Amino acid sequence: MVIQAVLAASLALTSTTALPAQAAVDCKRVKCLALTFDDGPGATTPAVLKTLRKARAKATFFLVGKQVEKRPKLARQILAQGHAIGNHTYAHASLPSYDDDRILDELKLTQQVIEKTTGHRPAMFRPPYGHTDDRVLALAAQTNLAQVLWTGTTLDWKLRDPKKIKAAVLRLAKRDGVLLMHDVVPATAKAMPGIVKELKKRGYHLVTVPTLLRGKRPVAGESYP
Repeated sequence: MVIQAVLAASLALTSTTALPAQAAVDCKRVKCLALTFDDGPGATTPAVLKTLRKARAKATFFLVGKQVEKRPKLARQILAQGHAIGNHTYAHASLPSYDDDRILDELKLTQQVIEKTTGHRPAMFRPPYGHTDDRVLALAAQTNLAQVLWTGTTLDWKLRDPKKIKAAVLRLAKRDGVLLMHDVVPATAKAMPGIVKELKKRGYHLVTVPTLLRGKRPVAGESYP
């Protein structure tokens, strides 16, 4: 099996790395919101990163292993800009439909691909499509991963219209919220400047998920928020 072969070749890459740091933001005292992006890195990820950099905003990117292999420089750029990164499986798999070994393969291989590419080993994962159950969570714990879901999803992949995506974000935004978006959706990249501008106008500090958790490392096998 190809995945098993790659796993065997990567066993040396088992060290952990501290979570990316963010400039001190105390979410107990200020209104924080975490924008999260799934499925990348992709062709429109640079536009999203550019918007975030100009606004001095941080976000969390849940990366697909295959996409990291295709665009390693982008994966490194995401981390270098101070964003948090997480595991989104190797092939964007619906995990509950797989047996235990296949689920572990999807998670472990992605961990190793991301670490080999960026030098950082994620502490968080997000199940594709939000498909998860107690078995998936238990296997994630074996891989030293915490599960991160969301408080609101923009359905940007379905809307595919910048104005509608912006409206969805503003409707779903709330203090300590975690919003699901996709940096691989072109309309999302186009909507981002207006989204960030309006959220800041409303007093939100755009932070990573670890910052939202008051800087505490997510606990393996736990689900957030």
